[in-house]
Amino acid sequence: MANQFSLLTPNILQNSKIREPQIESYKNILSHFSKPSFEREVGIVLPVGCGKSGAIGLTPFALKAKRALVIAPNLAIAEQLYKDFTYSRPDTFYKKCEVLIDDFPEPAEIRGKTVNKADLIEADVVVTNIQQLQGENNRWLNNLESDFFDLIIFDEAHHNVAETWQNLKDHFPQANIVNFSATPLRADGRKMAGDIIYSYSVQEAIKAGYVKSLKAVQLNPENLKFVRDDGKEQEVPLEEVIKLGEEDSGFRKSIITSTETLNTIVDASIHQLYKMRKEADCNKLKIIASALNYTHCKQIVAAYKAKGLKADFVHSLEDTKHNAKVYKKLESHDLDVIVQVRKLGEGFDHPYLSVAAVFSIFGNLSPFVQFIGRVMRVIEQNNPNSILNHGVIVYHAGGNIIPRWNDFKEFSAADQQYFESLLPTEYVPITNGDGNNDDSYIRTEKEEINVIAQTNVKIKTSYLLDDESIKALELLKAKGLIPENFNPDEEILQNIKPTKVQQRQAKRTLLDDLIRTKVGYILSTLGLNAEGKNLDKSYISSNFVFLKSKLDQRINSLIGIEKNMRNEMTIEQIELAISSIDQISEHIILEEKK
Repeated sequence: MANQFSLLTPNILQNSKIREPQIESYKNILSHFSKPSFEREVGIVLPVGCGKSGAIGLTPFALKAKRALVIAPNLAIAEQLYKDFTYSRPDTFYKKCEVLIDDFPEPAEIRGKTVNKADLIEADVVVTNIQQLQGENNRWLNNLESDFFDLIIFDEAHHNVAETWQNLKDHFPQANIVNFSATPLRADGRKMAGDIIYSYSVQEAIKAGYVKSLKAVQLNPENLKFVRDDGKEQEVPLEEVIKLGEEDSGFRKSIITSTETLNTIVDASIHQLYKMRKEADCNKLKIIASALNYTHCKQIVAAYKAKGLKADFVHSLEDTKHNAKVYKKLESHDLDVIVQVRKLGEGFDHPYLSVAAVFSIFGNLSPFVQFIGRVMRVIEQNNPNSILNHGVIVYHAGGNIIPRWNDFKEFSAADQQYFESLLPTEYVPITNGDGNNDDSYIRTEKEEINVIAQTNVKIKTSYLLDDESIKALELLKAKGLIPENFNPDEEILQNIKPTKVQQRQAKRTLLDDLIRTKVGYILSTLGLNAEGKNLDKSYISSNFVFLKSKLDQRINSLIGIEKNMRNEMTIEQIELAISSIDQISEHIILEEKK
């Protein structure tokens, strides 16, 4: 083997084409592992868009590695990292930044059966995703000697506290480990493994033009009225709205699912999108929305469609074909809004996502940072003053996002000492209604709450990076020359009133989607295969077709229409059908169990 990371002389320290955080990462890794005594595992924190892939490419040179193993948390990131090392491509980091000219480290990729051990022996760097190395009887790990790698690099390393990652570290006990992440915390609040030897703050990245300048738009109702399951109606002022959001998880859920407040977030995010598109003269800018679960995705999509926007969603419960179709629409700028449940996470790169609409509950900083990271990618590189390089986060005051935004403001300016002082926070196991893990949604057994009205919803703007004008305002407030609550950006939210046709069409689509989702729920509850023919006594229709037909018939009967007449439904009939789906589904389940 050539040992290219030892033999080659890369152009790094005086290279103007390499970014500051990439050079500083390299220098800190070199310094740490040059000490007579050093810890085997360390961490590097770089915000999204600051060149983490390039920093990973420089790391083996800092340690003069014999052979490096680069681990990604999923296939998409692994594919991108492998491309970054594939020297036959013209756009690799080494070529683009003139780190190397003629000779390059030899890459290989572990995926399925496309490579063999001989390929790995020839390689200087091996890239894979963690799923390829899982399981006690893993054929790759069992065939690789304990000293096969002398360096392991984890990308998105806030995952690597998990048992699977630890097993991998134990298999190569002499290998040094460098962890890279945009956040030092996992979704459960635990700190990623390894002392953090270098971090580059979000505020530094904004000033350098590596990431977008961010602001938060908080929606503050003067008063909010809601009804609990017992029929008791309450009206509370803003201060109580915020307090309930902090203390009552049922109330938090109602804020982002009740039609009244959900539409407030929708309207505010649309206003921000249109404003940014006009200022930047760019209609490619888009909204990304975070949802609680599968059904909530569809509810949010319908709300945006009713306001005239082109919206769609991706979800792990959808097949690959559906999600690929949505991604294609996004990339071809045929969408205004994309909705997801932590699906567009690490490794997803679409710079034109500029407005983040928060319809989720974030219990910890890490998943919030991962979601906000989707709107942090700059459109114009190294240009902090570009109008295109602005991002907005929109959330309702009652959704308990205020603490996460404040944490993020602190995190954005944090230094190494701050990271070292981070302590694990309380972790609440979270699942969604379909049984899949969903760290953005905390289920509760509290009574349901429905928000029915809110008055004078004010928009409060908060900037991540204070500029001179904001500092001047703070000085005037401190001197008592202007009121403490003065905010020049504060305004009353103007509701977007959809046409009746838009409302009816969006709700009709939502009804069709909800029926299909409910059929899946019924099948799951009954323990039946969708393609089986257990229910149809004539053995003609599949279980899915049989149950859908039954659900359709009950809904049609309820709203008073004949088969194949849904085109004629009024909006009142559609709303009645949507509100009755759960009850009808439960009746069908009881019937089929008999």
